[in-house]
This record gives sequence, C-alpha cells and structure tokens, in this order.
Amino acid sequence: MRKLKQNRAASFVAVTVVYIFATVVGVMVYRALRPDWWLTLLIADVAATVITFAFSIIFKNASVYDPYWSVQPPVILVAFAIGKNLTALGVLLIIVVSFWAIRLTANWAYTFHGLEHQDWRYTMLKEKTGMFYPVINFVGIHMVPTLVVYGCILPGVYAIREGLCANVASVLLLCVSLGAAVMQGVADIQMHQFRKARDGAFIRRGLWKHSRHPNYLGEILMWWGVGLSVVCAAPSAWYLVAGALANTVLFFAVSIPMADKRQSRKEGFAAYKKQTRMLLPIKK
Repeated sequence: MRKLKQNRAASFVAVTVVYIFATVVGVMVYRALRPDWWLTLLIADVAATVITFAFSIIFKNASVYDPYWSVQPPVILVAFAIGKNLTALGVLLIIVVSFWAIRLTANWAYTFHGLEHQDWRYTMLKEKTGMFYPVINFVGIHMVPTLVVYGCILPGVYAIREGLCANVASVLLLCVSLGAAVMQGVADIQMHQFRKARDGAFIRRGLWKHSRHPNYLGEILMWWGVGLSVVCAAPSAWYLVAGALANTVLFFAVSIPMADKRQSRKEGFAAYKKQTRMLLPIKK
C-alpha cells in the first residue's frame, strides 16, 4: 500500500478505478430505485460518495474525494442526455459543464502528487477535531460537497429532462459560466507560475492582483450562470437556484475563511488583505 501511495502513476490508476467503481454503483442504485428522478439521482449520488469515502478510509487519505467535485456533474448530465432529443439549451449546458469539468480535473491532475499527499485543509481538520475526524471526514469533506454540487447540477438535469428551449437570457448566462471557467483556468496558470517563481509571500500578478480568490469567484459565477440560465427558460422552476446559493454559502462560510486564515500566518497579510479585495475587484 505504501509503495502504491508513493507512486504517482499507480495512485492515478487507483483513483481512476475507485471512480469507475463508484460510477457503476451509482448507476446500479439509480436503475434499482427509479421513483422520482431527482430523489433517485440524489440517492445514487450519495451511494457513489459512500464508495469514494470507503476508499478514502482504505487509503487513509481524504483527497481521494477531490476529483469527485469535477467528475460528478458531466457524468450526470451525459447520463441523462443519452436517448434524448437535446435542445440547444441542453447541448449548451453539456458543453459548458464539460469544459468546466475538464479544466478543473486537469488542474487536479497537474497538482496531484500521489496518494501520500493530502489536501492541507483535511490535515488541519484532522489535527483540530481528533477523535471526531471520521464524522467530519464523512459529513464535511465528502457528503456536504456532494449535496452542494448535486444542487448545482440539478438545473441542468431538469432542463435536459424537460426539453427546455434556450432564450437570449439563457445563452448570455451560459456565456457568463463559460467565461467564469476560463477565468479559473487563467487563475490556475498564474498561480502555478507564481509557485514556481516564489518571488514573494503573496501572488500579486494577473487576476490575483485584483482578487484574493479569483478561482473561487469563478466557481461561484459558474453555477449561478447555469442555474439562472435554466430559470430564465422556466421561471416557475426558480427554486433550482438553491444549489448555486448553497455553493456560494459554502465558499463564504468555509473555503474563503480557511484560505485566508492560512495566509494570515504570513508576514504582511494585513496589508495584502487591505490592498486586495476578497472576490470582486471593486474599490471601496
């Protein structure tokens, strides 16, 4: 096990096998139940997450779950699109979400060093929560993100199932989502360049010069664009923006505070925070 975790290629293979297995289990659960589609999808999604969680315990590394965030949405959309006569809105949703997913998964793959390395946030939670970490691991690290992304992708599934047609507002909002994904990709490249150069405590170039978390901003805009594009096509389904709202709350309540707290250990953070806005580059 230790040799497998130390080997990057072997770790890639192991994670791939885990996700294939989780996908198969999710599909089997969905086909076995089939009451209300949204509830069945939720149960199948949770079942796949449980499989991923089980392997994170086996490998003693919660980062086994990391790709789930980006792999789950396109798999779900494509699965529901099979056999459907897709409208332009359905096609656009699949294209935008797939582009977002490929970019995010590629960034994960680029930064993945093997199963011996775990995301610093998970390690910090383990140190802080002690004996309660298994619960935090299952609920906070695995299940909550799964439920949030489930809510984010639900509008897309609804649009495909109902055969919703795009309007001008829907197209414009999906352009916002696509632009948000591109912005995330640019932010990732700039961050990788900064980490190689190591020319300062804080990145102050490109998008990061104007926002402390341009990648998080992109993630928030991505799902608001998707959710609102569907609501514009079907105003009565306004409740479908709940996923985008939950995603925003997650970033504001958890991800951003944790990232800022870690950065605050560096000298000069107070000045950096004062000079650089959290998300939007809007002057006070």
